[in-house]
Amino acid sequence: MTYRTDRIEALLDEGVRNKVYPGAVWAVGDTAGIHASGVTGVLDPDEPDVKMRRDTVFDAASLTKILAVWSSIGALWEDSVLDLDAPLGTFWPEVTDHPLTTVTAHQLLTHTAGVPLRAQLKNLYGTDPQIIRAGVLHEAVHRPPGEAVEYTDRAALILGYLAEHLSGRTLDQLADARTWRSLGMASTRFGPLPDEIAGLCAPTELNQDTDTHLKGIAHDFSACLLGGVCGIAGAFTILDDLVVFLRYMLDPSTALAQAGFGAKWTAHSLTVQTGGLEPARGLFWHPAPSTTDEQDVWVHYGFTGTGMWISPQQHRWAVLLTNKLYYTRDRQPLTDVRNTFRQLAFS
Repeated sequence: MTYRTDRIEALLDEGVRNKVYPGAVWAVGDTAGIHASGVTGVLDPDEPDVKMRRDTVFDAASLTKILAVWSSIGALWEDSVLDLDAPLGTFWPEVTDHPLTTVTAHQLLTHTAGVPLRAQLKNLYGTDPQIIRAGVLHEAVHRPPGEAVEYTDRAALILGYLAEHLSGRTLDQLADARTWRSLGMASTRFGPLPDEIAGLCAPTELNQDTDTHLKGIAHDFSACLLGGVCGIAGAFTILDDLVVFLRYMLDPSTALAQAGFGAKWTAHSLTVQTGGLEPARGLFWHPAPSTTDEQDVWVHYGFTGTGMWISPQQHRWAVLLTNKLYYTRDRQPLTDVRNTFRQLAFS
């Protein structure tokens, strides 16, 4: 198996020069491990002598949805604790007789549940976590479930609450016990991070109140509002932990420890689950834009600049971690880099 390493390095170096991101960490490989990897740029442009490193800690942002929610829901499904197609109100008293009562976990995982498109938690419910939870679980859907595919953070927040209800654990405890600890992902955790680990973080967005960039505190307002732990965002991770996670997805029978989810959950998730609705979705994963040379590539991104890809057909995976949010919320420059990176990794 060969990878276009020189072209990947040139692409990511150009992204640093063009200020798409201060720095990047990347790797591509298969079930055996990493076949090519690299680091470019700096941790923080204000400290140009501090280079980006392979063990740099990144705000995972929406990768939390995969690392914590998708994996935990998969563990519960594999344990036959959760029927994805059962209406939530038939087994979850908190939503019985409320609009979510007819919604299913499958619809939440495919973004077809019709729940509100934006979280807007503080504006709607204030700052008390229990009031926020009740508000999220009792709010009206904005369209009939199953009618359309509409990406929304609210789906992951609800699924995180569902996982807590079914397991009797908080989401951070469940993810750590069933997935992260089992796989040896020792550097993956929810924030806020202790100072000694926060110092290893790639800084993200500028905090207007302190005039400093966030390090070790999630950029996502919902995660911050809920104390750092929620289904939307809030996890921090490193390259090597994501490599372990993706290798396990491709082959749970490897020497890696057995996580809570397994091959059935991965195979079920990495197939189109939205019928004729567009855009096509799996379960929290979605098909990557493809070229004629690519096959069966699935992706999930984080708003801070993180991303991971997996192809069961090619038995390949790829990870690209950046802190593009240091510079801008504009998605397009990094989108262009991501698309080219994927093509070089999978074609």
